[in-house]
Amino acid sequence: MSFTLAIVGRPNVGKSTLFNRLVGKKLALVDDQPGVTRDLREGAARLADLRFTVIDTAGLEEATDESLQGRMRRLTERAVDMADICLFMIDARVGVTPTDEVFAEILRKRAKHVIVAANKGEGKAADAGVIEAWNLGLGEPLRLSAEHGEGMGDLLHVLMPLADAFEEQAVNDEPIIEVDIEHEDEDDVETAYVLPTKNKPLQVAVVGRPNAGKSTLINKILGEERLLTGPEAGITRDAISLQIDWNDIPMRIFDTAGMRKRAKVQDKVEKLSVSDGLRAVKFAEVVVVLLDAAIPFEQQDLRIADLAEREGRAVVVAVNKWDIEDEKQDKLKVLKESFERLLPQLRGAPLVTVSAKTGKGLERLHDAIMRAHEVWNRRIATAQLNRWLAGMVEAHPPPAPNGRRIKLRYMTQAKTRPPGFVVMCSNPDKLAESYSRYLVNGLRLDFDMPGTPIRLTMRSQADKNPYKDKKKKAPSRLKKHL
Repeated sequence: MSFTLAIVGRPNVGKSTLFNRLVGKKLALVDDQPGVTRDLREGAARLADLRFTVIDTAGLEEATDESLQGRMRRLTERAVDMADICLFMIDARVGVTPTDEVFAEILRKRAKHVIVAANKGEGKAADAGVIEAWNLGLGEPLRLSAEHGEGMGDLLHVLMPLADAFEEQAVNDEPIIEVDIEHEDEDDVETAYVLPTKNKPLQVAVVGRPNAGKSTLINKILGEERLLTGPEAGITRDAISLQIDWNDIPMRIFDTAGMRKRAKVQDKVEKLSVSDGLRAVKFAEVVVVLLDAAIPFEQQDLRIADLAEREGRAVVVAVNKWDIEDEKQDKLKVLKESFERLLPQLRGAPLVTVSAKTGKGLERLHDAIMRAHEVWNRRIATAQLNRWLAGMVEAHPPPAPNGRRIKLRYMTQAKTRPPGFVVMCSNPDKLAESYSRYLVNGLRLDFDMPGTPIRLTMRSQADKNPYKDKKKKAPSRLKKHL
């Protein structure tokens, strides 16, 4: 990316709408209600042939105290400091407000380059507001309509002269050598685990109930206050993705909104937030289910973990706020017993204790994520699988419904991410579910695949005998002559 553009302005002027248009996806939540955006959200933007990074920010508030609005303002000011260009957006239909004038003065002092955009500029009702924007003293205002895509050409015309210098700087900052690791053919039974790369980072989603400490945990991993945190439950609304190198492993970590029981979710924005978090789970490779040590394994925690397993994601269970626990050993024993009993479908998944506040246990969490990802990508040779299958059948033959024996003929691994296996057998529809569980548990144990979802499919194999169901042929001419 050649440069970074931060979109700033008062609440509800259309910043997230423009962000979604520039990235070409509905990544940011958009609603008529002001103050929906709270965190900084980054995206890869495209405007004609121009490529850059765009940052969606929370609406600028005049609060400067430790309130939620005050913390949101400081986070937005941080985005102004780190951006190359600030797009200061006002509502053309409302015109320039005293609050706009205050923030224009702040941008004049702090921002490197400022572009004024009068949004909602479609129609004659916006004419007066566009003219008023000249009074901010930040140059000629752009007349935009983020919702309808008007004025994008003018924005491109303003950005192009600035792009060349930023492009040259980006080239100088790039590493001299970039090595691409070729992935082995997925059909090769000897495929080894390939570490994530900068082009294909490990996708990790952190999910859990509200106020479990998800944003605090990610801030501690990053080593900076990048996400909005606080004692209030439900601060995070968007599923924010951040790309980092954690112990030299490229990762994209998704911070998601806290998920409450469906019956308790009444607010429209909260419904959008939960939906955004569920989408992050579907895109993730490893899902970290974060629990509160004081009230672990509540019904909603179990639902979230089960959702991740049903989506076929590798799961790591992390218990946060471990620093305030007194009887750690006794509590850990209870946690493990509860985990085995309440989530049998994730038997063997990593259970890690952490403290997002102090950072204790983060190394264990990193190792657990990498281990879960490696198992999730595991591929087993077909010959090895069939030797194993013969041993399992010999030790415990499948039941014979109505006295007809079911033959398990052949087994192969059809896919990874998560591991999926196919067993060719006779009468697959009559094979008991308990026998499939027996094979899945055996795969986990014998091939060291704890915790990861395993998909096992029983498939009928047509009889290859070419003479079956054919009428008896007449004797050949040779036999007649003999």
